[in-house]
Amino acid sequence: MIAFVSGQVAALAPTLAVIEVGGVGMAVQCTPNTIAGLRIGDPARLATSLVVREDSLTLYGFADDDERQVFELLQTASGVGPRLAQAMLGVHSPDALRLAVSTGDEKALTAVPGIGKKGAQKLLLELKDKLGAPLGASGLVGAQRAVAAGPAPWTEQLQAALIGLGYAARDADEAVSAVTPQAEEAIAAGGSAPVPQLLRAALQSLNRAR
Repeated sequence: MIAFVSGQVAALAPTLAVIEVGGVGMAVQCTPNTIAGLRIGDPARLATSLVVREDSLTLYGFADDDERQVFELLQTASGVGPRLAQAMLGVHSPDALRLAVSTGDEKALTAVPGIGKKGAQKLLLELKDKLGAPLGASGLVGAQRAVAAGPAPWTEQLQAALIGLGYAARDADEAVSAVTPQAEEAIAAGGSAPVPQLLRAALQSLNRAR
């Protein structure tokens, strides 16, 4: 197993980072939140999980070991593969997922693309004794309060991701403004701002503006 990769960031895409390790470019699948913390040319260290399939080897990268551990635990639930596990971490932090499972917060799980009401109920049952209690104070309740007061965390995540991809701060601000109605609609429906989808929409708006 490849436990981590460490090296210079050679390239970035919305959900992919290329890390140069010993002269070899390692393609690592990451959430937009993780991508937002990387800069091309800067050194980086990502915890990783290698997923082996008959026709592919895919390396998934995470900001820290805790996120990787949660990624692997999520896949012990039936019907959860690496892509869905990564999508869950793209919407919620590890502690937010722990809090959602420990409190039976069905709505938090249905905020993840690909998880419906029945799927959320099943996941709550299967993961209840696996994820454990939140490790810190940055759980779901704190995230919800942050949305209500001051700049929404999703705007900061999205802006940082766009800047990390090489866009100017002004262009990033305009792209965030363009997708704000979409985010507000999701929040008004009782969910959370879907950062991965918002990032794709923001990139589309930037491409149209060119």
